[in-house]
Order: sequence, then structure tokens, then C-alpha cells
Amino acid sequence: MRGVSPKKLKQMMQQFGISVEELDDVEEVIIRRADVELVFKDANVTVINAPGAKTYQIIGTPEERPRTASSEEVTFSEEDVRLVMEKAGCSEAEARAALQDAKGDLADAIMRLCGDET
Repeated sequence: MRGVSPKKLKQMMQQFGISVEELDDVEEVIIRRADVELVFKDANVTVINAPGAKTYQIIGTPEERPRTASSEEVTFSEEDVRLVMEKAGCSEAEARAALQDAKGDLADAIMRLCGDET
């Protein structure tokens, strides 16, 4: 395909029924694996639609987050994570795990990390 102009390439793709579209306003892409989540905050997402198949291409830098064994999904903000890290003097992974275990309760997460569990 060397020397094919972008316009000609687009025409050839259309002949085969392939369309390419970039998704606007993507805020975040999360890929969940058994032990880790890959979170793309700066993702550019392109959809390649071919007959019988739709493919999503993600371009960006992922942040790895450990996953807990909990089946219940708990959400909390980055500010919550930073606050727990600061108050408990722990790592980001420990703060996230404690927040997950505490179902997002900041005080409970900090007490768990400081050894003040009841």
C-alpha cells in the first residue's frame, strides 16, 4: 500500500464496506482484568466498522489499578484516595484496597489502615 494517498485509501475502504469514526468526548476507558484495571484517562478511541465486525482502537497511556476480590463494584474519587494516603501514610494501592473493602467509607478505610478496626 506504499504510495497510496489517504483519499484513495478511504475510497478503497468504503468499497469494502469499512468505515472509520473517532469517538468524541471520551472521558475514560477501563479494561478490567482479574487482578488489575487499566484506566485510560487520556484515551483517543477510534471505531472501525467492517461488515460483521466492529473494532475499537484505544490510544493513550493506561494507569494500572489493582483489583480486589470483591464482586461488588465500589466507586470513589482520586481525591478520596489521596486523602486516605495522606491520613494513613500508605501507598496508593493500599488506599484503594482499603476504600474498596470499606465500600468507599473514608473514615473506615483510614481506621483499617491505621489498625483501629473494631
